[in-house]
Order: sequence, then structure tokens, then C-alpha cells
Amino acid sequence: MTRIDKILGKIFRGTADANVPFEDLCHLVRGLGFEERVRGSHHIFTRNDVEEILNLQARNDGKAKVYQVKQVRQVILKYKLGGPSDED
Repeated sequence: MTRIDKILGKIFRGTADANVPFEDLCHLVRGLGFEERVRGSHHIFTRNDVEEILNLQARNDGKAKVYQVKQVRQVILKYKLGGPSDED
């Protein structure tokens, strides 16, 4: 099981949205083919075939913000990302 698979599993369970490390969430989004640019503390992710822009920012404790974890989960489900073709 790859690191991305483990992070996806944690996010899809939805039981630990407050405990997802920010770096893991960024790694997942990059692994799903999003391009990243950083402006200060904002990590902005875009992908040509995804309408939404993901603007992620870490909490002070290094964890991802709960609403941003939910936002990433919704985008993954909406666009059916995370399958074998998305994990190059």
C-alpha cells in the first residue's frame, strides 16, 4: 500500500479530519496530478480537468484545516480521482 493510498483511506473514512497532517494532504493532492504554487503560507493547487482551485493552509500545529480536508474529499469524489490512472 502506497503512502497516497494510506492518506486516501484516512480521508475517505472521514473520522479523523482534524488529525490529517498538512504535508500528507499536500502530498496526496500533488500525487493526484495537481500543480502547486505557494504564496506565503497558501499552497494553491490546480489541475486542468478540475474546475475547483484548492487553496490549502496549515494550522499552527502542522495539521490540515478540517474544512480543507472535506473540500479535498469532495473534489476527489466529484471528479473520481485517486484511481490507478491518477497515480503515475
